[in-house]
Amino acid sequence: MGNHIGTPRKVLLIATGGTIACRETENGLAPVLDGESLLRELPELASVCDTEVLDLMQRDSTDITAADRMQMARAVWERRGQYDGFVIAHGTDTLSYAAATLSYLIQKNEKPVVLTGAQKSIEVPDGDARRNLFEAFVYATDARACGTHVVFNGHVIAGTRARKTHTKSFDAFSSIDFPDIGVFYDKKLLCYIDERPECPGAVFYDKLVPEILSIRVIPGMDPSVFDYITAHCRGVVIESFGVGGIPYYGDNAFEEKIAALMENGVRVVITTQVPHEGSNLSVYRVGHIIKEKYRVLEASNMTTEAVIAKMMWALAYSETREEFEKLFCTPVGKDQL
Repeated sequence: MGNHIGTPRKVLLIATGGTIACRETENGLAPVLDGESLLRELPELASVCDTEVLDLMQRDSTDITAADRMQMARAVWERRGQYDGFVIAHGTDTLSYAAATLSYLIQKNEKPVVLTGAQKSIEVPDGDARRNLFEAFVYATDARACGTHVVFNGHVIAGTRARKTHTKSFDAFSSIDFPDIGVFYDKKLLCYIDERPECPGAVFYDKLVPEILSIRVIPGMDPSVFDYITAHCRGVVIESFGVGGIPYYGDNAFEEKIAALMENGVRVVITTQVPHEGSNLSVYRVGHIIKEKYRVLEASNMTTEAVIAKMMWALAYSETREEFEKLFCTPVGKDQL
C-alpha cells in the first residue's frame, strides 16, 4: 500500500455528520453517530494506523456553511503537527464544496486531507460506508498521499475535481475532466499520479467571503434578475449555455446588466452548465463580445463547486479586480488545465 514501515502513522478522524453517521428518526434520517461509533465498525483499522477522533459537528451536509468549512480547515491546521494525515467524514450532498474549499484554504499541504462519506449509514450491513471509510484511512497513511482529496467507492479524486454525479448509487462521485489520482483495486491502492513535488509545505488561509451567488441561465430569462445581486453579493457565477453562450435578444440587456455588476465591484465569472469539457467564450458571438469588451473571467474547465470555493477565497485576499483576477487565474490543486 505504500505505507511507511516502522512506527504506525497517526491519523485524525474529523467527524462532521452526514449519511455515514445517520440513524432513522421519526422525521427521517439524522446524523447522530459520533466518530468513535464510526471507528468501532472498522476494527481492521488497527493494522493500518493509529487513530484519534475529533467530533467537530453533527450536521446534514445540506446545513454546512462556509463558516463550518473554515472550521474544518482550522481543525486540520491547528493539529497538523500532531498527525500524519486527516480523514473527514462528511455528508455527500455538499462534500465536493468542502473538498474544493479545503483545497484553497490549505494549499501545498504535505499531509493528506481525505474527505469521504457514504450513501448508506455505517450501521447498514451491506452499505458502502465501511469500504469508503477504510479506504480513506488507507490513502491517508500512504507515503505518496498529500493535499486534499475525496476517496469514494474506490476512487481517489483531486479535491478541486470531485462532483457528486449520482444521488443513490454507491459510485456517487466522479472526477470531472481530470483522471483519478488513484484507485483501489482488489483492496490495494494504485496511485497513478505522484503529487508530492506539488506539496512542499502547507500554506494556510483563514478567510472566506461567502457572499457568492450562482445563477443558471435559462432560455428566455429576464436579465433584470441581476439587479438583486449588486446589493447582496460580492461575486456571481453565471452558468451559461454550451461553451459560454450569453443570451442576446437584440437589445444588449444581458450584456448591460453584467457590465453594471462589474462596474459596481461585483466579481463575475462565467462557466458552463455542461458537465464536461468546459467553457470557451471566444467561440460564438454570444460569448465573444462580452469577453472581449469587458474582460469577463471564465471558468474554462473548472467545476462549478471549485469556481465558487475559489471565488470565496480570492475575494478574501484581494482588493482590486486585478488582484482578484490574478488569484483566480492561478492554478491551485489541479483546478485548471
